[in-house]
Amino acid sequence: MNNVFNTGATERSSGLGHGPPPRAPRHPAILRVSAIGVAGLLSALMVTAVAPPITADQSDRAVVNAPVTLLTAPIGGEIDAMTALPGRDVRDGDKLAQISNPRVDRSTLISLEEKSSDARQKLDATRAKAASDRAYVASLETELASQTEQLKMQFQSQIEELRARVSQSNAQSGEKKALVERQSNMVTRNTASMDMLRPTTQQYAAAMHNADAEGAKLNQKIAQLDALNRGVYVGEELVVLNNLAQKRRDIDLDAQRMEIEERQQSAVLSDLERLIDAEQKRLASLAGADVLSRGPGKVLTIGAAMGRHVNPGDTISSVVDCDKRFVVAIFSYRQGQNMMPGTRVRIDGSTFRTGIVSAVLPKTSDKVDERFAVPFPQTERRELYAIITPEGANEAGAPERGTQASDAAACPVGQWVTVTRDNGMVPSMSVTWRRLGNLIASWTHDDRNGETARNHPIDTDARRAGMAQPDASKADESWWSGTSTLVSR
Repeated sequence: MNNVFNTGATERSSGLGHGPPPRAPRHPAILRVSAIGVAGLLSALMVTAVAPPITADQSDRAVVNAPVTLLTAPIGGEIDAMTALPGRDVRDGDKLAQISNPRVDRSTLISLEEKSSDARQKLDATRAKAASDRAYVASLETELASQTEQLKMQFQSQIEELRARVSQSNAQSGEKKALVERQSNMVTRNTASMDMLRPTTQQYAAAMHNADAEGAKLNQKIAQLDALNRGVYVGEELVVLNNLAQKRRDIDLDAQRMEIEERQQSAVLSDLERLIDAEQKRLASLAGADVLSRGPGKVLTIGAAMGRHVNPGDTISSVVDCDKRFVVAIFSYRQGQNMMPGTRVRIDGSTFRTGIVSAVLPKTSDKVDERFAVPFPQTERRELYAIITPEGANEAGAPERGTQASDAAACPVGQWVTVTRDNGMVPSMSVTWRRLGNLIASWTHDDRNGETARNHPIDTDARRAGMAQPDASKADESWWSGTSTLVSR
């Protein structure tokens, strides 16, 4: 056996065999090329998966966002009605929830009402006292006026009497004067003695003094009448009138004091009534309140349920304004110059196709994220946000009438999209690999569908027709799944 093997080997080595000459094996070269290709593919995958898209003009880390309004509970209480439903369209002023609070503290209102009742009673008493004083003053004035008229008539009669007495005294003094002069002549002629002249002289002097006294009484009565006409009550005869006048002044002052007190009580009562009205309005606002929408949009989330107790400031619902939606895209800081405001971009994966960069932000915060429907995607080192407004929107961010009606109806908040700068040359590798995977998957799917259609043409048509209806029903809820899509992304 060994001889045979040795002979064959000798023949092959000497070329004396009958077969063709042997060729060099080629498998190591194929293996080497395959290994290099696989290594290059893995290297490309590792580079595109780990290294950030530093110079890419395209980003798939972009999400559709919109401002959100938080509707909070204005008062504490229990929710009696809840009309807000996720995805429901609301308008400005629509009632989304109703809150009632039966446990309202009314002690302040009760205290104010008691004070108001006391003030009203004091005011009524003051008014009655003032009216009584005014009536008393009127009666005193009537009595004073009647007695004044009587005294005037009495003084006038006394004045006339005194004038007559003065005239009488003057006449008597003249008579005595003539008698004195006659007796003086007789004494001068020695027909009478001085003893007869002295009594006559004394009588004449007494008549003169009596005339002066009557004149003084007349002047006194005239002065009293003049003072009475001027409302001055002087003299013993005017003491009663003076007392009536003093009492009238006292009652009149008391009536004026009552008027001042009445005005004060009226002001206090007016203030208390104003406070009571304000307290009643406050209690009415605390006893029940409606949570109203502060603008149009769609209900995004519900933070309460029927019968739940809420505190003031608790979030009841959030409304997203789909008319002001925008796209937040993440680019490398090296693209800051290329993504300046006013730059046009293309948007893939949404109903709007183009947009314009409106702002570039280096970073964001949790407080900023609270103002929008979904939080901004997390950035890595040396990356920035590009805020993109869909093209065709007005200055407020809302789409113009007739431009994107279907987009407004869908409201794709939270939907991931791909943003590409116009005339951009460098694509994103992650987008390229995803599209390549989708292309291969579509080829495989088409081949399988073709084979299935050939084997079961009727079943394939029925399956496609059956899947069309649930797909259409899910189209209206596509915007609601944006938040979960963002989280899963």
